[in-house]
Amino acid sequence: MAEAYIFDHVRTPRGRGKKDGALHEVPSVRLAATALEAVRDRNGLDTAKVDDVVLGCVDPVGEAGGDVARAAVFAAGYATSVPGMQINRFCASGLDAVNMASAQVMSGQHKLVIAGGVESMSRVGIGASGGAWPIEPQVAVPSYFMPQGVSADLIATKYGFNRDDCDSYAVESQKRAGKSWEEGRFSKSVIPVRDINGITILDRDEHMRPETDMQSLAALNPSFELMGNMGGFDAVGIQAHPEIEAVKHVHHAGNSSGIVDGAAAVLIGSSTAGRSSGLKPRARIKAFANIGSEPALMLTGPVDVTEKLLKNAKMDMKDMDLIEINEAFASVVLRYQQAFDLDPDIVNVNGGAIAMGHPLGATGAMILGTVLDELERRDLNTALVTLCIGAGMGTATIIERV
Repeated sequence: MAEAYIFDHVRTPRGRGKKDGALHEVPSVRLAATALEAVRDRNGLDTAKVDDVVLGCVDPVGEAGGDVARAAVFAAGYATSVPGMQINRFCASGLDAVNMASAQVMSGQHKLVIAGGVESMSRVGIGASGGAWPIEPQVAVPSYFMPQGVSADLIATKYGFNRDDCDSYAVESQKRAGKSWEEGRFSKSVIPVRDINGITILDRDEHMRPETDMQSLAALNPSFELMGNMGGFDAVGIQAHPEIEAVKHVHHAGNSSGIVDGAAAVLIGSSTAGRSSGLKPRARIKAFANIGSEPALMLTGPVDVTEKLLKNAKMDMKDMDLIEINEAFASVVLRYQQAFDLDPDIVNVNGGAIAMGHPLGATGAMILGTVLDELERRDLNTALVTLCIGAGMGTATIIERV
């Protein structure tokens, strides 16, 4: 089996996913095209050599519908021979796009592929694509459907994380993200988004609040208490986990991932493709895996898929120098650290989605790139990247520097 190498990666800044956010004026396809253009221009890439473009997008409707990856190929001025494919595994779509591209290369069927994702959450609202999961009884009942925030509160209750634990984690995420920007850790890979006149619209993550402290978070009301109590979803969680007497609602806007706009792209290929295009490999895709997990807890998939991945790769968590897990909610990361008895100093060392936001279809590719840059900065070797997923799933990938 051929090796799949990472040659480069880029991401846009994350813009606040509201009508007054800096990227609200930028259509989804333009965000995706911005990432594709940067990968091409930074590497002097002959796009006719690109065998495929695979992009994650969680709500592929309206302007983001109709195969946004192929549309972005046209918008970026790539060769018409380059195909495009949009995929959706909810929050892990961007990482699964990387894994799928890597599988194409490993199998020998493709030599050079660009993977990544895009989500304009200010323009295409979360949940806009609908689906059977929340509304069809034959799906909702066996999956214990409930809003993800209630599941996050259920995790916190079951595994013993209180409001202070979650808020403290959120404060640290904000501090780490602010420090990373101050020290220029993202400057290598974050590309500005410009308007039609070439004027920069956004060149820095817009959602961050590095001044956040425990006192400011304490003033926020729990976001999911009403839907848990009045909406009946607490009862659903307790039905699935009768050992819990009552769900403690600890999550709010300050310790949950931010709604933002953004796009990312990762250039992946074989060693032969790299040599022919003058590309130097930065890392290899060591292994990856997906799994279905307990649907009521929903967001504990990273624990399950990591166990599966380490077993398949014949590796141990001690082999990992850095861990990057998407900060969908504070309890997701806290449970992951608890399950593997991890040192917090190797987890999300540059902050995460609580501080910078979670552009659903793009996040997986973004955090993979972030941890690769950090491996290089610290001269370390191996990292594991993972995300929780709606409806109870998990995706994880191990990368190694070369």
